[in-house]
Amino acid sequence: MSESLNSNYIENDEVNLKNEERDYKNLITKLKEIKSTIALLEKIIFK
Repeated sequence: MSESLNSNYIENDEVNLKNEERDYKNLITKLKEIKSTIALLEKIIFK
């Protein structure tokens, strides 16, 4: 039974890592979008 619990913990850890990796990639994408928006606004403001 403890082997089954350990297996479940490992699977949950893998799922959590995949979720964290996905969240990290989404965050990087959003930050790149924000950076592009700021650059565009700077061009408009300082024309």
